[in-house]
Amino acid sequence: MAASRYKKLVDALASDIRTGRLAPGARLPTHRALAAREGIAVVTATRVYAELEAVGLVSREQGRGTFVRDIAVPAGHGIDQRAVAADAVDLSFNYPSLPGQTDLLRQALREVATSGDLDSLLRYQPHRGRPQDRASIARHLGCRGITADADRILIANGAQHGLAITVMAMLSAGDVVAVDALTYPGFKVLAHAFHLDLEPIPTTTDGPDLDALEKLCATRPVRAIYTMPTLHNPLGWVMPATDRARLIGIARQYGPLIIEDASYAYLVENPPPPLVATAPDITVYVSGLSKSIATGLRVGFVLAPPPAVPSLERAIRATTWNTPALTTAIACRWLDDGTVRHLEAQKRDDAETRQALARQELAGLRLIGHPSSYFTWLPLPDEARADRLTATLARRRISVTTAEPFTTSTHTPQAIRLALGSTDLDTLRSTLRTVRQVAVEDAHV
Repeated sequence: MAASRYKKLVDALASDIRTGRLAPGARLPTHRALAAREGIAVVTATRVYAELEAVGLVSREQGRGTFVRDIAVPAGHGIDQRAVAADAVDLSFNYPSLPGQTDLLRQALREVATSGDLDSLLRYQPHRGRPQDRASIARHLGCRGITADADRILIANGAQHGLAITVMAMLSAGDVVAVDALTYPGFKVLAHAFHLDLEPIPTTTDGPDLDALEKLCATRPVRAIYTMPTLHNPLGWVMPATDRARLIGIARQYGPLIIEDASYAYLVENPPPPLVATAPDITVYVSGLSKSIATGLRVGFVLAPPPAVPSLERAIRATTWNTPALTTAIACRWLDDGTVRHLEAQKRDDAETRQALARQELAGLRLIGHPSSYFTWLPLPDEARADRLTATLARRRISVTTAEPFTTSTHTPQAIRLALGSTDLDTLRSTLRTVRQVAVEDAHV
């Protein structure tokens, strides 16, 4: 087929999609049917669809076919935070806040203002944090079953920064990293920025498919395993202790570093021991206080094997020099006086209330999630389309996230993630009713 004719077919289909002649969610002919209709080779038809997919006009689903995307929904929705209209309900990001948090901050600022070390907060801090602040974090980790020497702790500007410095210090472009087939979008962004080779691992109801992980490690030079064993985002599972032990065994046998993301672990009471508690020599543990306290409190921390600490410290110096001393001082006061433990317990209760509400208002739909999580995963009925559903909800002033930002494999499931923590309960109830109505209607389009 001449290049000009091939391009004309791509352009014609693209035009039909952009003008609405091919409606969002429409199933396109199979590769073979398109080839027969246009008198082209099947391999050329495959190339046509691949080019349309590359520019975000269609999506391919294994076993189902090729579908027209709703181009009103940005392809990266959920990866890059976009402004939500003031009159819209945000179920795409979590900003959980409890009554009284503002008063706590006001009081903390007063205490810092009258403290004896105020002048020191105006100066550069050690790149990985002051010793007394790292000691506060070490005591906090002790409450999570982690024996941590303060010398192994580095303070970062939130958990995302902790992940970023881990990637910068421990990995190189082209390194193979095993990740769940659905994973945290922030890590995908880092992987793209640093040119990592992400290998998706299928998931089970309790965690990653460890047979698939072991097979991958046996056949490829896996440099790291990125995992969220305690309250996975977006699926909400908590990996059983036996699976944690096996994952550690695979890492010890084949040599990859474990990157343990514990950002949401605070929501689970009495989980199995963190991976870093069992394998501190091969695990970099990343967490923070933005999720458990307030999103604006950008204080994260990394617990690393001693040989990794100098490289991580250089990465902090290269990216931010040090965490702002004022916010760190407030955070560590709250760690030491029990405020953090109190707020975490309150947020667990709040998340449980919201999960129960979601299950009540979305009755009849399949939900995947942990009973005390601030988000739930909603696989859609067979004929529903996530991009079409998301666009319909957006017109009703409701913002949700499709599966696309979380997907690391070639197959993007038709599902949405609902963040439950950013609105009051009455608004959440009525909004979830609308989500259910639209999802059911979309399944019958």
